[in-house]
Amino acid sequence: MASSTLVPISSLSLRSSPSHRLPIPLFKPFTVLHSAVSVPPISSSSSSFILSATPPKSSDIDTTFFDNVTPQEDVVYDPPEVPEGFVPPPSFDEGPPESEDEIAAAYEEIYGPAYSGVSVLGNDIYVMDSKVKKVGGFGSKAKKDKPRDGFDERVVQVRRVTKVVKGGKQLHFRAIVVVGDKQGQVGVGVGKAKEVIAAVQKSAVNARRNIVTVPMTKYLTFPHRSEGDYGAAKVMLRPASPGTGVIAGGAVRIVLEMAGVENALGKQLGSNNALNNARATVVAVQKMKQFRDVAQERGIPMEELWK
Repeated sequence: MASSTLVPISSLSLRSSPSHRLPIPLFKPFTVLHSAVSVPPISSSSSSFILSATPPKSSDIDTTFFDNVTPQEDVVYDPPEVPEGFVPPPSFDEGPPESEDEIAAAYEEIYGPAYSGVSVLGNDIYVMDSKVKKVGGFGSKAKKDKPRDGFDERVVQVRRVTKVVKGGKQLHFRAIVVVGDKQGQVGVGVGKAKEVIAAVQKSAVNARRNIVTVPMTKYLTFPHRSEGDYGAAKVMLRPASPGTGVIAGGAVRIVLEMAGVENALGKQLGSNNALNNARATVVAVQKMKQFRDVAQERGIPMEELWK
């Protein structure tokens, strides 16, 4: 039977990761009782190799690239030469202050004409309010005259509308107005207010913002047939011979008369809603085209359209 081998544990080294090493405790030597198991001694060279696996120091990093680059010497600031006769611009604080018109024009250029209400360039965005004359003193209600822009107004319908709120009901009036110059320009508008006069004025402003052009022939009729629908309302428009007159009813008749049409046929199909029928008439009118426009789009003379 082989003799037992005494191996001091202090001569053993534990393998550990390079990032951290475990401390080696020092114990008294013990005896390996099993004869078949023997722990050979570890040489000093292998022990030193294992224990020397430590992370590199900052001094071991290769920094030779930065030895050849000097920012103070290699990067030279060379501004361009100042041209002859150059006058530096005045600072922001120098110079005379801007007037209110110049400030309004600058804001209008950035934000559009809606900033000041009345455009500095002369194009007024508030068609109704710009051409009315307000009369009245302090504490009295301002009176507005009708604008003199060549458009006539016709009230199609005035209805009471009620809104139910927490405290009860709020009563308002809704007015439908058609404006036109009887020369091919017509518009339909709607407005609501607590008073009838205010509702009519608001709807007139809305109608002037929705002006459309009605194509007509020299006989003051439509160039061709057309149909238009808006919501549940559908309107059918047909041209008529001279002397026929406007054969239509309801809102369709008012729209055609304000546009200047004298010979036409109109029929309401579907809903009887006055606002939807008026807008359906505008939709049908916008679908129409003059013969010269069609010939120009197709690139042929007008005589070819009749062949």
